[in-house]
Amino acid sequence: MTDTAQPAADPAKSTGTAIIIGAGPAGLTAAYELQERVPGITPIVFEASDMVGGISRTVNYKGNRIDIGGHRFFSKSDRVMNWWTSIMPIQDTPEGESFTLQYRGNTRELTGGAGADPETTDEVLLVRSRLSRIYYDRKFFNYPITLDATTIKNLGLAKMARIGFSYLKARLRPLPEKSLEEFYINRFGRELYNTFFKSYTEKVWGVPVNEIAPDWGAQRVKGLSVMGTLVHAGKKIIDEKIAPRLGLSRKRADLAQKDVETSLIEFFLYPKYGPGQMWETVARKVVERGGQVHLRRAVTELYAEAPADGQPGRITGVEVTDWETGHTERIAADHVFSTMPISELITAFDGVEVPEHVTEIATSLPYRDFLTVGVLLKQLKIRNNTDIPTKYHIVPDNWIYVQEPDVQVGRLQIFNNWSPWMVADEHNVWIGMEYFCDEGDEMWSRSPEEMAAFGIEELVQMDIIDRADVLDTTVLHMKKTYPSYFGSYQQLDRVRDFTDSFENLWLLGRNGQHHYNNADHSMLTAMEAVDNIASGRRDKSNVWEVNAEQDYHESK
Repeated sequence: MTDTAQPAADPAKSTGTAIIIGAGPAGLTAAYELQERVPGITPIVFEASDMVGGISRTVNYKGNRIDIGGHRFFSKSDRVMNWWTSIMPIQDTPEGESFTLQYRGNTRELTGGAGADPETTDEVLLVRSRLSRIYYDRKFFNYPITLDATTIKNLGLAKMARIGFSYLKARLRPLPEKSLEEFYINRFGRELYNTFFKSYTEKVWGVPVNEIAPDWGAQRVKGLSVMGTLVHAGKKIIDEKIAPRLGLSRKRADLAQKDVETSLIEFFLYPKYGPGQMWETVARKVVERGGQVHLRRAVTELYAEAPADGQPGRITGVEVTDWETGHTERIAADHVFSTMPISELITAFDGVEVPEHVTEIATSLPYRDFLTVGVLLKQLKIRNNTDIPTKYHIVPDNWIYVQEPDVQVGRLQIFNNWSPWMVADEHNVWIGMEYFCDEGDEMWSRSPEEMAAFGIEELVQMDIIDRADVLDTTVLHMKKTYPSYFGSYQQLDRVRDFTDSFENLWLLGRNGQHHYNNADHSMLTAMEAVDNIASGRRDKSNVWEVNAEQDYHESK
């Protein structure tokens, strides 16, 4: 897989229309990249909802902004980091601080006065410090879990001893990795797995961990281990405490952090008004350069010609339905980029006979859906017990992973700590409670009032808030947020064989490929697809290999 752009194709040889299904990171990146590298092709983006950004959108509720799921702008891909910073400049760093951003073999040093001022500029990427912790047994633990004094104190010596022996046993006698459960146990030991992984993972996916394919672990957790966290902690101690005492200069912080496992990164970039601001900006630039972005218009049919006489199949056009008027129209297409769920894409084919087994596998692909309960508060009951200074003593976490088995909430976001501009009044605390569910189940079907009351009750139960401090609430639903790694997922390759037989059809992004991609991985699928068009490459393996290689894994 490549991470550098190929020379642009000759525009005279690359003309026509590219239909792009979905205005999330993958879809909008495809549109922008086509304009940059294959300018003879006009991108037309159709988005079924009323917002761009997909699950990377930012929802504005009375001036308080919600980032659905949390999106750190960090990537080990030079190309993606360069792309983001070409759309929005990085903020001016505080006087006396310096960072480096490495991309395309170059190193850019950021010091005071080197970037945009977020106080006067809206389109700016903030440099944010990362802190996520685990809330378990009504106590805070480092995330990922580390064997430090706090952990030992919170768990007790007896529990720590069991964790240690269990880890040694797992390292000496690893299990065959038939499921995600064995994958976790081999890397952390059964005791640590039962304490910090099992219940949370089942809360996320809604099925036992031993029914989930180990692929998810290989994609999300492969680079993380007990030894890795210890080595990282040791390097940090040397850099921050030992080196200064020896008169050595402190190592300059590197925003790229390529030698750091993603769960251990200390900095990330973040748009002033949340992730949706990035994609709103990209959509505007696409339109300014002659492309089209249409909201509330869904692609409901794909008109296809089947492979024949040794020639690949083609998508000749699409049917688009306007959700406002119900009107449909047919639009010719030279290329089609799909980020819609595979389960919906396959049933949209018209003009070819889709093999029965392909339809059965695609329509059975499992998904996990997502609920966010936004809660506006006067204050939190939990206080900042770290050495990180914060305004109004608010805890400094971006995320808090809730490992308490007696509640259903999976994670808390504190939007104040993602960007202070996410909150209308800085004196208030704006949090998002993340719930994992299935469309149509009991939790999904609750009224907004019932779901908000349920969330508040869980916060009170965990001793995180006082009920009297609640000012306002809102509830957001997001379908098909997480493509799941069980059920018919095991036969996904058979669906891919069918879709890949159409030379001008490109499946991109999280739902387009049914892979748990992050935003940067989704962008890379689009970049690889455009690279192929620019170079005339027909093989699509590089598009599917994004996030299947070590350098693109993120830990969870």
